[in-house]
Amino acid sequence: PTIHHRLVSLPEAKTYDLSHMRLLTSGSDRLPDELFRAFQETFGHTLLERYGMSETGMLTSNPLHGERRIGSVGLPLPGVAVRIVDTETGEPLPDNVVGEVQVRGANVCKGYWQQPEKTAVAFTPDGWLRTGDLGLRETDGYFTLKGRSKDLVISGGFNVYPPEVELVLAQHPAVAASAVIGCPDAEWGELVTAVIIPHPHTPVSAAAIIAHCQQHLVNYKVPRRVLFVETLPRNALGKIQKAQLRQELCDHPTT
Repeated sequence: PTIHHRLVSLPEAKTYDLSHMRLLTSGSDRLPDELFRAFQETFGHTLLERYGMSETGMLTSNPLHGERRIGSVGLPLPGVAVRIVDTETGEPLPDNVVGEVQVRGANVCKGYWQQPEKTAVAFTPDGWLRTGDLGLRETDGYFTLKGRSKDLVISGGFNVYPPEVELVLAQHPAVAASAVIGCPDAEWGELVTAVIIPHPHTPVSAAAIIAHCQQHLVNYKVPRRVLFVETLPRNALGKIQKAQLRQELCDHPTT
């Protein structure tokens, strides 16, 4: 999504003719709904979002011919089994309930080289890989990801999935990029904290961001802290490094 965002943001973006391109895909991180629509409007292509891991290759994908559902990573590929389980008990969950994504198939690695302890933690006794991702299965078989279990924010006893808040932040015209993290707090357990790169030459305040979120989110999901930064730490695949953000920013005052 980082690359797609940069392409859409090019001043000359709409002058490019991509009619010769057969397929454009997205992966590595959740594709924001607004970016999905903006890319479609700018380039005339409907991005195909999919889901995979280094340990597995591709696991699910929206269809080449068929509905490419916005916000979804699609259906399991042939030979791949995907299930959603309770994060505490490991028991399978019904459709439309968020839990941990577990996968199994010939494409899944057998373990981590010379790391038996890590392998034992990563796999269930019956051979399912614990992905560490949270998601749900819709009644028609499409899967939707809600974020990494380690990035889940628990504020006042409520679960807050960062991608849901980030999607709302992306709708604000002054927000160029954002990441939502949980910072330790004595009263709430964790404070929902929005870390934002503002658009150049577009002044915005923390109060304006919070007011925007209040229009679209239930109260416990609304950020209680807003921090403005110039850059967000990313890895080689463009994924935002939230552990680094928590380490660097959680002790900072609200700006």
